[in-house]
Amino acid sequence: MKKTLLSLMAIPALHFAVSAQSKGFKPLFDGKTTTGWHTYLKTGSGAWKVVDGALQLDPKAEGQGDLITDGEYENYELKLDWKISETGNSGIIFGVHEDPKFNETYLTGIEMQVLDNAKASDNKLANHLAGSLYDMKAPSADVTKPAGEWNSVVLRKKNGHLTFWLNGTKIVETEIGSDEWKEMLAKSKFKNWTDFAKYPKGHIALQDHNHEVAFRNIYIKQL
Repeated sequence: MKKTLLSLMAIPALHFAVSAQSKGFKPLFDGKTTTGWHTYLKTGSGAWKVVDGALQLDPKAEGQGDLITDGEYENYELKLDWKISETGNSGIIFGVHEDPKFNETYLTGIEMQVLDNAKASDNKLANHLAGSLYDMKAPSADVTKPAGEWNSVVLRKKNGHLTFWLNGTKIVETEIGSDEWKEMLAKSKFKNWTDFAKYPKGHIALQDHNHEVAFRNIYIKQL
């Protein structure tokens, strides 16, 4: 009986892995270790640990910093789930160029916001809410689940064309370098950042914003 129950409990996770890989997706996170990831500009995973099959940040632990992929990617579809603590703030930052002259991932990378929309302090602007192209384009709908619940992301980047889905709903679409992009950039905090969004190929980062956050089921399909 125990063997049967354990087998049944394992089916959803196994099915997801097989299904994802059969469509060309490969895991970026094995669900057990931090292999394939390191803290930005450092070695090891620092304050990020594997907890219940997820990469989780302990904001009180030593070794703070954004966790980034060892590999770099240019055209791809990224799938993952995230869960944020109450009042929490984080992000998925991509196109990150790792270089000591840039002390933060967001100086080069573009961010899909991760946020507790209800209670985070950074919830005053629409283009700062969960799922937004941070400080540039607001999500077309608020489909975010509350703090403490899992949200599912699909992030597609193909030749500069960006599309974000959250919990099955397409919420952001734009193209780097387009007239819309230039207009949004000119109104954003990044307008004078000479290296922002300038690297087509780069690392993918999970942001340390001093709040507990977790990411799981991280898969990528290169396009």
